[in-house]
Amino acid sequence: MFGRGRAADTADTIERHIPALRRFAWALLRDGTAADDLVQDCLERALSRWHLRRAEGDLRAWLFTILHNLFLNGRRGAGRRGEVVPVEGDTGEAFADEAAGTAAESLLVWRDALAGLAALPEEQRVVLLLVGVEDFSYEETARLLGVPLGTVMSRLSRGRARLHRLIEGEDAPARPALRRVK
Repeated sequence: MFGRGRAADTADTIERHIPALRRFAWALLRDGTAADDLVQDCLERALSRWHLRRAEGDLRAWLFTILHNLFLNGRRGAGRRGEVVPVEGDTGEAFADEAAGTAAESLLVWRDALAGLAALPEEQRVVLLLVGVEDFSYEETARLLGVPLGTVMSRLSRGRARLHRLIEGEDAPARPALRRVK
């Protein structure tokens, strides 16, 4: 398919986006193994359809679109097969340690934020992750998700407000109450 040099260039071009893709996949699935599988499927799809990519298009947005579409397809398929239960104890410690260091207080805040994100409706969680964590613009997020710009802005606003209420303990999540660290 590719000459040796071209394949290496393609791999190098894609490789720098893998940590962000994995972070996004983990936040969507809350399961490290499933996230790795989703990223692998995304990379496989991207490489097999590399010839369809617009050269002037944003590679990062294209990869995230592929990953999100694969996630949605998996959710639809899971609905037909039954719900997949996340592995007990997969609290994202690897990500928490990376982002929050080893301080116990920071770890608690990180876990509360993750629990709050998990309690959000999927469409709000996805927009919060793309804009707030992955630093996509509102316009890029709207294109990536295939929704109007106003929908992105609305979901982001509602998601931020709900997450704030969850972390502050003002909203009762579907799971045990979140701890407030002072």
